[in-house]
Amino acid sequence: MPKSVFVVLATAAAIHFFYLYAQLPEVVASHFDVHGRPNGWQTKPIFFAFFVGAIVTATFVGFGVPRIIESMPIALINLPNKQYWFSPERRQKTLAFLSSHLAWLGCVVLLVEIFAFEFSVRANFRPDRRFDTASLTYVLAAMGVFLIIWTARLLARFGKPSETN
Repeated sequence: MPKSVFVVLATAAAIHFFYLYAQLPEVVASHFDVHGRPNGWQTKPIFFAFFVGAIVTATFVGFGVPRIIESMPIALINLPNKQYWFSPERRQKTLAFLSSHLAWLGCVVLLVEIFAFEFSVRANFRPDRRFDTASLTYVLAAMGVFLIIWTARLLARFGKPSETN
């Protein structure tokens, strides 16, 4: 499920921003101060290259890191009770959980990147090129709530082993 969500988000963002690309000026405001005033500029191709880099980063978080964990020796994995969770009878279930859990994290990282990029693009359509810092604050707060829940779920899953795990 999270892989499908990720693909849909990335595809929708690519189509959306491809449509907006031609409408933007050749030099765009790309960095903003705390009040939303532009204080950094980039050419349009560089600006969009950074967005592609952000998608690659989210892809790595969600799908590359689980592959790395899968190939790592247990001694290098930092997980409570790792001998229990990576015992031969639990290894596949543990890796499946981590893979899914990290894929959802990758989806949220991508979504935050899409929102931040969208807010930057919108700013470039305004006469004063002002960035909507309030909206980004809400997005980051939502990500903070997600991260608290995400971490709690991870700790609950890999805390003290029980017969139900």
